[in-house]
Amino acid sequence: MEKLLYGVAYYDEYMPYDRLDQDVEMMKKAGINTVRIAESTWSTCEPQEGVFDFSHVERVMDAMEEAGISVIIGTPTYAIPTWMVKSYPDVLATTGNGRGIYGARQIMDITHPVYLFYAERVIRELMKHTAHRKCVIGFQIDNETKYYGTAGRNVQEKFIKYLRNKFHDDLDALNMEFGLDYWSNRINAWEDFPDVRGTINGSLGAEFEKFQRLQVEKFLGWQASIVNEYRREDQFITHNLDFEWRGYSYGVQPDVDHFRTARCLTIAGTDIYHPTQDKLTGAEIAFGGDMTRSLKGENYLVLETEAQGFPGWTPYKGQLRLQAYSHIASGANSVMYWHWHSIHNSFETYWKGLLSHDFQENETYREACAIGNEWKEIGDHLVNLKKKNDVAVLVSNEALTALKWFGIQAVSGDNGKIMYNDVVRWVYDTLYKMNVECDFLFPESENMSDYKMIVVPALYAAPDELLRRLDRFVRDGGTLVTTFKTGFTNENVKVSHEVQPHILRECMGYRYDQFTFPVDTGLQGEIAAEDGSDEAEVFMELLIPEGAEVLASYDHYNWNRYAAVTRNQCEKGYAYHIGCMTGEGVLKKVFLRALEDTGIQRETECGFPLIMRKGVNDLGKTVRFYLNYSGQEQEEIPVCAGGRDLLTGEKKMKGELITVPAWGLKIIEE
Repeated sequence: MEKLLYGVAYYDEYMPYDRLDQDVEMMKKAGINTVRIAESTWSTCEPQEGVFDFSHVERVMDAMEEAGISVIIGTPTYAIPTWMVKSYPDVLATTGNGRGIYGARQIMDITHPVYLFYAERVIRELMKHTAHRKCVIGFQIDNETKYYGTAGRNVQEKFIKYLRNKFHDDLDALNMEFGLDYWSNRINAWEDFPDVRGTINGSLGAEFEKFQRLQVEKFLGWQASIVNEYRREDQFITHNLDFEWRGYSYGVQPDVDHFRTARCLTIAGTDIYHPTQDKLTGAEIAFGGDMTRSLKGENYLVLETEAQGFPGWTPYKGQLRLQAYSHIASGANSVMYWHWHSIHNSFETYWKGLLSHDFQENETYREACAIGNEWKEIGDHLVNLKKKNDVAVLVSNEALTALKWFGIQAVSGDNGKIMYNDVVRWVYDTLYKMNVECDFLFPESENMSDYKMIVVPALYAAPDELLRRLDRFVRDGGTLVTTFKTGFTNENVKVSHEVQPHILRECMGYRYDQFTFPVDTGLQGEIAAEDGSDEAEVFMELLIPEGAEVLASYDHYNWNRYAAVTRNQCEKGYAYHIGCMTGEGVLKKVFLRALEDTGIQRETECGFPLIMRKGVNDLGKTVRFYLNYSGQEQEEIPVCAGGRDLLTGEKKMKGELITVPAWGLKIIEE
């Protein structure tokens, strides 16, 4: 990128009156240099089958081109028009709840040939009107695409073909690997294959979800191939990948394999939404940014984030600016708000944009003006920041899906369960609060050797080859930190019949054959609190050391002979295992010990709410961000390396103490 993109989604189609010229002037005042358009307006672009009207798209491009504002065109395929459903009702996805009813977005079967026919046609027509325009810098294919639960007859027929290919038409092999003899689920003829929606078999169910994720990969790759026929070499293709949603962006997306899907993109993109006000921690910004950056090992685009969002997210003074710089600190080359203005009807009426319903300047807009104008001055020092991290977290869609079938019960007799992303965020958030920056790895990643330390949360389902690579990583000198539920089954969710932890047993230096739930069970040992306040909070693997050092054992009259946390030296490296979910304090001590073994030097002893992130800019200089996620000033913060404060121009010496204002930041360029 030549500059940071600062932008908004803009919908001329939604406006209650014509105010395009006024909006352009307000955008220019705010330093907005990019808009996203068209991605959700299929019914406006094609009001009747084969009748096209791109007048809104044309007039917005005309206005933006004259104003010097760049445009990203979104293909409008994620919300289908009424005429399509009226003529072809079976384009609506059939899910576990039956056939969908028209109304919401993202309710179609993305594999249906009728839907694909009309999607291709509208994409091509849109490209003919936009690809040649000077103002158009890139294309966003579809929008937060997932498989939408599609499981109709045509999808299941494709799944059977997929299984026949995977098992080379050998039904006996399928039945054996998936354990389908259980409860007479055995399939003795391919034509007898039952509706997968009713399965109780975790292996078959998880495989179907993997297949459904593959449909997303194929669909977006197909769209990218169409766009590639029209786009110029200087125009990019992106997609706004999103995350598991728990009222905000939380964890690994269950319905899309980001790593595989990103292959068809020239630049990865993401949507990151997060709590604000007193619940703003920056963790979601960092998590989403680190994951998206890791997909291609390059800078990425934040295509959507909130300005005001719904009323509970109206930002405090300074928070919008802090959030914007936090995205850049993770390696983003853009911050784009959803959306410019608050709409006056329908489902997202109260998901507010940069402007409120009255279109007037407000506190959030004025803060956006400050951000945009600062980026005009210092953006060339922040664009294309490159990050080199020594720590990575390995995540897996297959493990996530398997643990959806076999969730981790929190307490004996309690119906509450924790899921895969709870464990992922447990380890990631602790590293984040310690100011240990990290990348993400995926099962197919080939660059494990680039890292000194790899953290593996709850890798429940994993192919033997991946476990062998982790074993080799340790033997070659790396430090591995695994948690409970790692390496228990293969990629088909079949539990190993060998002594656990299977392939990693020698490397980890322990074994176990029993596990339970913690009830009144504390932790004792080197890394446990002396006052006995640390507890085993979720799950308990009863670890039996086979050469490993015991860092903590269970403080319970019956379980005290078992280890809870172990450390083992294996050839040149070290392997740590955490057999239960603990409090953040214990996990932090494990990471500190592991970092020490690895030889990774932390730049600061400071921790949350003072977050530090860094990268190297196009000038070859290291830029350090000091981000304060609290309503109190952070005083006497030592500067890690001397340089110039990009926001004030002041020179700072190494070790000099600075104050970071409430919900504020400092940026020091070496």
